[in-house]
Amino acid sequence: MAYEAMLRQRLARGEPVDREAAQQDQSFDQFAWGWFDDYVVTNNKFSERRAKKGILALHLVPFFGKLPLNKIGTHHVEQFKARQMKDGVSHKTLRNRLTVLSKCLSCAHEWLNLDAPLPKIQWPKCPPPKTDYLSPEECELLLSSADGVVYEMIFTALRTGMRQGELKGLQWSSIDWHNRSLAVRHSYCDVRKALDTPKSNRERHVPLDVDLFELLHSRKQSTGFVFMDGNKPFNSQRINLRLAKVCKAAGMRIVTWHLLRHTFASHLAMRGTPLHVVQALLGHSSITTTMRYAHVAPSILRTAIEMLNPRTATNADLGQPVGNHWMLAERRARKDAELSSGW
Repeated sequence: MAYEAMLRQRLARGEPVDREAAQQDQSFDQFAWGWFDDYVVTNNKFSERRAKKGILALHLVPFFGKLPLNKIGTHHVEQFKARQMKDGVSHKTLRNRLTVLSKCLSCAHEWLNLDAPLPKIQWPKCPPPKTDYLSPEECELLLSSADGVVYEMIFTALRTGMRQGELKGLQWSSIDWHNRSLAVRHSYCDVRKALDTPKSNRERHVPLDVDLFELLHSRKQSTGFVFMDGNKPFNSQRINLRLAKVCKAAGMRIVTWHLLRHTFASHLAMRGTPLHVVQALLGHSSITTTMRYAHVAPSILRTAIEMLNPRTATNADLGQPVGNHWMLAERRARKDAELSSGW
């Protein structure tokens, strides 16, 4: 009688009698927005939520929306990829959209215990990204054409590798004057007009060199934003416009704030800094991302190869005692030869 009453209540509310079967037949459109509210909003930063909402609304729901979740298969995913590529979408952008699709479908199978297998996704291959950076001469030219707070921001970007949002959100309280380092723990969000966490929610600490320490210490404060646009924080439009004006005044190509980050990393690699140290300074979650700078450090790669050769290992310096062993061996052989020859 209780079960009958429950079924009657469901019918009176217009709900399906077999709720589990209804979940199995739920369309992608019906599930996707509930997944967005329950998972994406809970686990992702504001910028990530906005990006994923756009991918769902503009690309995934229009294509998969009417399909039942348990009917979406590998062939549907391949059809989606084909249509995207026909529209001229790059492999990198397509991978971003497929990542959202993959997570949405995996949650659907986990939460609803769908009978159908999870569709396999063949990820499009992306060419390695090209890394552009400024030469030391270009850095000097750029700095010589800047002044005021923009000069300080450019100088800080070149000496710390901070992202644009991290520069905008840098707080005086994040600078450790005693240890001469700064903690990258904030990023300024233009839309919310508030501080957020850095990318990947990773806090990192970057030492300050003598020049940057003196520059910031000259106007040291206890709280507030380090870099201000008058009496308010910078937004992306304003900070990009200011950098473009400096480039124009310097008579050089227009560069971006992220290019200054690439310059910081590339110069470190060229000077022999181990890539895992570059990774820590940049805040990369994976060394794979940092490996894009390996090609600008040929001297380090050559030194590593020369360590294999007894003739050149004595001149190589990778912090290893291998060369000393070869040198001692050669000295012993020379001494034995001298003794045997009567010298």
